[in-house]
Amino acid sequence: MKRLVALFLSSTVLSITAVSATADGGAADPQKFDSIYPGKTYSPYAKRSFPSNVYWGDTHLHTGMSLDAGLFGNTLGPEEAWKLAKGEEIVSSTGLPVKLGRPLDWMVLTDHTDLMGFAIDLQAGAPNVLANEKGAEWYQGFLAGGAAAGEAAVDLITNFTQGTMPEEFLESYSTGAQAYDSVWERIVDAAEDANDPGNFTAFIGFEWTSVPKGFNLHRNVMLRDGANNALQVSPPVTAAPYGDTDPFYLWKWLEDYEERTGGTAMAFAHNGNLSNGWMFPTEDTYHGGKVDEEYVRLRARWEPHYEITQIKGDGEAHPYLSPDDEFADYENWDVGNLDITELKTEDMLAGEYGREALKRGLMLEEKFGINPYKFGLGGATDSHTALATAEEDNFFGKSTSVEPSETRMTHPFVKSDLGVVEGYQLLASGYTGVWAKENTRRAIFDAMSRKETYATTGPRMAVRFFGGWEFGEDDLRSRTPAFVGYEKGVPMGGDMGKQTSDAPNFMIIAVRDPIGANLDRVQVVKGWLDTDGELHEKVYDVAWSDEREMDANGKVPPVGNTVDLEAASWTNTIGASELATIWTDPDFDPAERAFYYARVLEIPTPRWVVYDNVRLGAEIPEGAELIGQERAYTSPIWFTPTEE
Repeated sequence: MKRLVALFLSSTVLSITAVSATADGGAADPQKFDSIYPGKTYSPYAKRSFPSNVYWGDTHLHTGMSLDAGLFGNTLGPEEAWKLAKGEEIVSSTGLPVKLGRPLDWMVLTDHTDLMGFAIDLQAGAPNVLANEKGAEWYQGFLAGGAAAGEAAVDLITNFTQGTMPEEFLESYSTGAQAYDSVWERIVDAAEDANDPGNFTAFIGFEWTSVPKGFNLHRNVMLRDGANNALQVSPPVTAAPYGDTDPFYLWKWLEDYEERTGGTAMAFAHNGNLSNGWMFPTEDTYHGGKVDEEYVRLRARWEPHYEITQIKGDGEAHPYLSPDDEFADYENWDVGNLDITELKTEDMLAGEYGREALKRGLMLEEKFGINPYKFGLGGATDSHTALATAEEDNFFGKSTSVEPSETRMTHPFVKSDLGVVEGYQLLASGYTGVWAKENTRRAIFDAMSRKETYATTGPRMAVRFFGGWEFGEDDLRSRTPAFVGYEKGVPMGGDMGKQTSDAPNFMIIAVRDPIGANLDRVQVVKGWLDTDGELHEKVYDVAWSDEREMDANGKVPPVGNTVDLEAASWTNTIGASELATIWTDPDFDPAERAFYYARVLEIPTPRWVVYDNVRLGAEIPEGAELIGQERAYTSPIWFTPTEE
């Protein structure tokens, strides 16, 4: 059954204190109200006991400090990246003025650790670079510009990924080296300068760039701490003999960091779709190890979050894995690894996508008692332009080579004999919404640790997702539904409490982006492990707009389409501004492990290629998708059977 209600999500609180005064203007006794109404308060905004604000951020952004970003022409540093994120207008590396439609609330800057800062020295012709024959060759290519610069960049990156980089460069730009540490100090200082507790949160971080044979096994690292802790250590690299591409190496670094500094850190992976099946293993790891008790324990300990959507493809689901999900075929990149040097085969897909990983986690938990893939969900840009742009109408691409121009759609972004990713396939995504009490490093980091987060492909819709056993339709009548959500259940990222009814029910509330498109529908995605050890999934339509009727197969028909391609626009004459429902699982079995998450879909809107066509006169290549349905994915809620 569908349910539409009007709700205030930004003030979803009801735990507050009355304020009164004596007749002579003095402060009243705060115990007086409580003595009359024991345990109650009047103001719904006082004494908040749970997060009532959603803060928007990007967990993955590169500046010219990163090897690949700098090689492809990014001349911006962390200082410019922070300015843009906070709402200032800057000039891009290609000379274009750029400003976000709305500032972000927080961000993690994640420049690649390996050869961090080398591109800056190469562009400047630093003496240590020119003293090496290969370095001098690359420098001359950059001086020549055009195709020669591109060839030099590709050759340099190929040498790095294939392990043939001159060792003197690896040594100079590696953990503990003077050149490396000076770049790290600049990154840390820039984050400290940008951090403004209560107004904007700047996290210190980096990307640990494990890319053996082009397989994407990267992890981003996010520190809860400031400069005092961050400058005590240098980020780890992956190139031998100074580092390792095995995640055990990173997990050990994280453990050492916390023990040495007393600080706190987390890691999270991204783009499993480019790992050729190695991102979410169940038996063997890429590095020759086993998925054993130590592996699941350490991965669960250090990786509580997963970046499920970004520029290099949406990673929630794939139609091959989820043939009954009509919305699974959304902005998939399934052509190979990062270098497209190994052909993608269907058997790899199960180790690459977020929904399948969540299912695999149930199986591993049954075996080891620990779920290594029990992660919260978020989105990020992974932009290498220093520009955190995830809006379709303000999209500056992956790298400087695909910043706005008449030709960026028509030349391939990645190409090899085994596959190609066309320029128009870049995805203008994404951001992470975090439910937190305040905009500080502590509050946002802790929210990510407890998984009270959700991903969107760019729009800033507000989404609440609670799981419990006693929710009823009357719970949606309140203008502050989150109070009852926390009182009766657990939020996204949580574990279902003790069973008190025949089946779990869920309170889901979604409000459109205030300047965005209306909502089409809300769905619940369920995955479970049956008592025979088989994994399953099902997608339920639980709330939808307009007067559509569910068919006999439980499917709701399409919402319609108001996109005007000639104007790069749409109208909110279909869909709903708000959707909410109480949904009970009709297929619940208390003997089966399960997870549930909400997926919220907008009505159709234009992709960024349409804006390029209208604004720049750029020709749209044949085969390019023109229209998409932006979406949000909440972190799951898990159910674990009890012995009873």
